[in-house]
Parts: sequence; structure tokens; C-alpha cells
Amino acid sequence: MTEPQPKRRRARNARPKIERAALKLFVEEGVNSATTREIADEAGVSEGALYRHYKGKDELAQSLFMATHNRLGEMVMTAAATEGDLEAKVRAIVTAYCTLADEDWLLFSFHLVSLHHYLPHDTKRDDDPVSITETIIKALIASGEIPDGDPALLAAMALGVVLQAGENKVYGRLPGPFSAHIDAFTRAITAILKQK
Repeated sequence: MTEPQPKRRRARNARPKIERAALKLFVEEGVNSATTREIADEAGVSEGALYRHYKGKDELAQSLFMATHNRLGEMVMTAAATEGDLEAKVRAIVTAYCTLADEDWLLFSFHLVSLHHYLPHDTKRDDDPVSITETIIKALIASGEIPDGDPALLAAMALGVVLQAGENKVYGRLPGPFSAHIDAFTRAITAILKQK
């Protein structure tokens, strides 16, 4: 007769371990290539522990993406309320963005490399970072702080400054902390917004 196997203990704090492991694998291998088994192994938990928190890797990936995306929206909205001239407002938004990036570069990297995958499935909302940026630009145009222009195009150009730099950092082409480039980002975006 075989002896009963000891009951496996539930991993403590499994969710944060699973999320960190998933982020690492998603950035290194991509969401499609990473498996739930690999994520569980990397996290040091059972595959069942992952399924206790998420239906699967796709739900996990989308949850991680949207948490960062929503937080960015909140930070941009808060920073946009900064008093001062155009450059002060741009600097506050850029600083918020760079601070979030430096706080958790792995999570931020995943957000950057996943934009094209998840954004088409996210309905346009008033509180997403792109819509918030467009709204800020509309208000700047209405107040006469910047010349008249297409808010969607100006938002795309302004966001492109930091997004492209972020992608270059993900791929090892831009050294140092992201916040080291706040001055350059601020000057570039301010110039874009002031163009006639």
C-alpha cells in the first residue's frame, strides 16, 4: 500500500510572483510563446495557483497591460492640472510618464511592447491616455496657448516622442533611467505643440 502524499501547501503571495514571472517571460518571449507552465515554473508556484487567479495567460497579460494603461491615464490627467505655461504642463506630464517607467521598467516595457496587441481591443474611452492627451491639446488650442491644429495628429506626434524613445530603451538602444531624458522630451513635445 502506498503512503498518502503530503498535501501541497498553497503558495503564499502567489499572485505577485505569477505577475512578475509572466512579465519577464512576456517581454522576453512574447505572450504567444510563453506558456502557463513556464510562468508557474518561473514564479515557483504550481500551474493550478496561476489558474486560481487568472483564467489563463491571456487574461493575465491583458490585466497587466490594462492596469498600467489605466494608471498612465490617471497620472496624465493629474499632471495636466499643473499650473504654469505650456512648457511647465508638458514637463509635468512627461515627468509623470518617466517616473512610472522608472518605477517598474519591466511592467512598463510590457506595456510598450504590447500596445499594438491590446489597444485595438480597448474601446475608446475618455480616460485612456491618448484621449486624455487629445482633450488636453483641444483645451490648449481653445485657450490660444498653442496654434490651431488637429488634436489627434498633435497627440500622436507628442506621444510618439516618448513612445519611440521607450521602445528604443526596451531594445537596449537608450541607456540610463528614462527620467534622464525629461528635458529633451519636454523640449521636443513643446516644439511640436507650438508649430504652426
